[in-house]
Parts: sequence; structure tokens; C-alpha cells
Amino acid sequence: MITVWWLLLVVPLVGLAGWWLGQRGGERRGGARISKLSATYFRGLNYLLNEQQDKAIEVFLQIAERDKETLETQFTLGTLFRRRGEVDRAIRLHQSVISRPGLSDEQKTRAILALGEDYMRAGLLDRAETLFADLVKLGSAAPQALRHLMSIYQAERDWQQAIDHARRYEQATHEPMGRLIAQFECELAEKARLGGDIAGVRAHLARANAADANSVRAALLEGQIELAEGNDPAAIRAFERAARLDIEFLPEVLSPLL
Repeated sequence: MITVWWLLLVVPLVGLAGWWLGQRGGERRGGARISKLSATYFRGLNYLLNEQQDKAIEVFLQIAERDKETLETQFTLGTLFRRRGEVDRAIRLHQSVISRPGLSDEQKTRAILALGEDYMRAGLLDRAETLFADLVKLGSAAPQALRHLMSIYQAERDWQQAIDHARRYEQATHEPMGRLIAQFECELAEKARLGGDIAGVRAHLARANAADANSVRAALLEGQIELAEGNDPAAIRAFERAARLDIEFLPEVLSPLL
């Protein structure tokens, strides 16, 4: 069964194939070589569609060797290397692309994004963070870079940075991020509770509710903190709100009240 990421890799290549063949179809020299490359390219696409990664890599390596100027082939190889876990090869390939003279801003941005994704796959989050942060500062591919930065800060449990970048992503794309921001605020509320900072807990929960009025987690946390503080009426109101938002949480709501 063809997975979603596989389609995301193959579909652009099919479109590229038409352009690539059109470009070379107009050339009058080297016709036999061009025909051979065309057949090889579609053989590689066929392997991709059949999820035969090893054979696809072998084919695209042949194309890359014969036609070193085709950047799309380099990007395809880099993605295949990363998917196979050959991150070192992907990193070297994308570093080589970045160092090429004469790249357009779009091509260089794409290569830097790919290199950052290689670093993420390799667990080199500090290097990936530096690349994505630089792209955001330049305004290049900001939405993609911001989304990757959110993932990095989640992995590092840097919730405030995750919140800041979620807000920036929302501004850049107009995609609602309230539910995710509320989750991050709840993480900060939990951290404040462990540190005995009750005022901090309430502040983070207020921001969580402002970001997502339907946050069950925020309601549960509010009920727990108010109950611990001896404020039973406020705790009951918070637990009732959690139950109204999602009846499946009713056992969790009733447990502290019994």
C-alpha cells in the first residue's frame, strides 16, 4: 500500500518528469543519451511507486552521475537516503547542494530545509534549530521552518519557545493553533505546580483557556489545583466543565470528588 509520504515524494517527480523531458526533447544533440536518461528516470519512478527503495536509489544515483546539474534528482536521493536511515549520506548530499554556486534563493532555501530535516532525523536538534531559526529570520520558508522549530522545542520540552513559535506559525499561515498552545500552557502549569507556584499554575491555565476554551486538560488541572487549595466550589465548577466538554473524562472527574 502506498503511504502518504511516498505520494508526496513521487507526485512532484511525475510533474518534473514532463518538464525534464520537454527541456531535453528540444535539444538536437545527444539524442541517444537523452533517450536513455528518460527511460532510466521513469524506471526510477516505477521503483518508487512500487516502494522499492533500494532499486530506486540505484537508478537515481545513475541519473545523478550522468546529469549532475539536475537538482531535483539530488533532492530525491536525499529524501530516499533519509527515509532509509542513511542520514550521513543525506547530510553530505544536501551540504554539497548548498555549496553549489549559482543557486537561486528558492533552491538554496529548499536545500537548507532538507539539511535541517536530516539533522532532526539524526537527533542533532541544535544544528537543525540553528538552520531553521536562520531561515525564519530571513523570512525564507518561514512556515515550514516554524513548524520544524515547534517540533524541536516540543522534543526539548521548551514549552515557552514552542508557544512563541506556534503563535508565529499561526500568524504566518492563519492556521488555528489554539489547541496546541493550550496543551503547551498546561505543560507549563504542571511544571509550576511541581514547583509549588500556585499563582503560576493559575496564570498558565488562564492562558490555556484563552487559547482553547474547550481544553479538557486545562479544566481538569484547574479542578485538581483548586481542590488541593481547599477551594471546593471552584474545583467542582472546573470538574463539571471538564465533564461537559468530554463525558469520557467523567470517571477522572468523579475520582477526586468521592
